Amino acid sequence: MEKHTLPLIIQDLKSKRDALSLAHEQLKKDNDDWNKCIIVLSLMTGMIESIKIKLGWDGSLVALVPIALSSVIASISALIKFKKFPEQMEVILQSQSLLTHTLNNARNETEMTDQLIKDYNDALEKLETSVYPDTRKKYLKISHNNLISIMKQEAKFFEALEKAQNGELSSESGESSIESGESTNKRNPLSIVIPRRNFDESEEADL
Repeated sequence: MEKHTLPLIIQDLKSKRDALSLAHEQLKKDNDDWNKCIIVLSLMTGMIESIKIKLGWDGSLVALVPIALSSVIASISALIKFKKFPEQMEVILQSQSLLTHTLNNARNETEMTDQLIKDYNDALEKLETSVYPDTRKKYLKISHNNLISIMKQEAKFFEALEKAQNGELSSESGESSIESGESTNKRNPLSIVIPRRNFDESEEADL
C-alpha cells in the first residue's frame, strides 16, 4: 500500500520501527537464554569437580559427567555462533535507528517533500534487508495491534480529560466513587452476621 500523505507515512514508520524493536527483543531474549544455560552448566561442572575432589569420587560414571557437560556447553556455544545473534541484533539496531531518524524528520515537516520521500524509501529498503519476510509479517501484525490499542487508550484519556476540563467529570466525584467502591469491597468480607446463640432454660440449668 502506497503512502502519499504525511500522517500515513508517520504511522507506517512508527509501526515498522516498533516491529523491529519487537524482533530485536526476541533475539536478545533467545541470546540471553542460551547464555544463561552456558552459565548454569559451567557452574554445575565446577561444582561436580569440587565434590569429586572433596569426597574422593573415582567412579567412571562420575568422571564422565563433567565431560558430558563440557560437550553440551561447547555445543550451545557453537549454536550461538551459528545463529549469529549479535550480528542480527546489530543489523536490526541500525535499521531501527534509520527508521527513528526518518520518523523524527517526518514529524518536523508540515508537508511532503522530496527529501522526506527519499529518506522514507531508504528506511524501507533498510528494513526489508534486515529481517526475513515471514519475521517482518509476524512482528508487524503485533505492532499494528499494539498501536491500535494505544490509540484507543489515548482517545479514552483525552475524552475523559476534556470532560474534566468542561466540568462534566469532577475529580471529587471520581474520587468519591472510588472510595465508595473501596469501602463497599472492604465491608463485604466483614458483613457476616454471627447469630446469637439462644440458650433455653435446660441449657442454662446444665451450665
